[in-house]
Amino acid sequence: MNILFIGDIVGKPGRKLVKKFLPKLKEEYNIDYVIANYENIAHGFGITEKTYNELKNAGVDIFTGGNHTFDRKKEAIPLLEAKKILRPLNYFEAPGDWYYEDDNIIVISAMGIFSMPYGKNPFIELKNFVENKEKFIFIDFHAEATAEKKALFHLLKGKVGAIVGTHTHIGTDDLEIEDGTCYLTDIGITGCKDNVIGMKIDGPIDSMLTGIKQHFDVPDKCKSIMQCLIINADGLKSKKAFKLKIINDKILKTQEV
Repeated sequence: MNILFIGDIVGKPGRKLVKKFLPKLKEEYNIDYVIANYENIAHGFGITEKTYNELKNAGVDIFTGGNHTFDRKKEAIPLLEAKKILRPLNYFEAPGDWYYEDDNIIVISAMGIFSMPYGKNPFIELKNFVENKEKFIFIDFHAEATAEKKALFHLLKGKVGAIVGTHTHIGTDDLEIEDGTCYLTDIGITGCKDNVIGMKIDGPIDSMLTGIKQHFDVPDKCKSIMQCLIINADGLKSKKAFKLKIINDKILKTQEV
């Protein structure tokens, strides 16, 4: 079984990259499941029916969320009725499911604790949930703190197939497989790479200088990057994995284990 994961797809530039390259990658690497984090696809904040359909039609099978899942509530809530659009498990009561399951795979959407919306403890919830599951378990752990991501890896190592971090938009170089669990602290952004986490630089810089929250906007034109992780799984375990970066249309394999 081959799994392809894309995290932190930001706005129109990110969607364009997915639409352009995903069909080719699916065919070249014989992909069985495409998982993608949707929380930034609608101009950086949340999900809409239009943006969901764009990525679904491009070949995304299962969508994971994050702290921006409910930014566009009127459109997001009806979409969450679909079984393959997930919201993080952390919310006490919220529409939608936090995991997807079929005969081969369980995909989980979860957030960390630090700087995230208040809710259930993901470490306790996940530790209890994964016990005695006889399927490959993939966890998108959407967290600010790298320590939380690493702690979850050590807590669940050997019990799940993969834990891949999202949220910071900054890719890390620590891809590994241990005891059959594939781990990457953060997969990084798919979208604009020559600004601040996929947003025009003016808003973030003004916010840093004044301490006043500013409007963040996705640029129309930029230098682009698409980052994805491909995992080869055998039963419950990851066997091989590698990361691809597509920078200004050039495909690079940057990490392999």
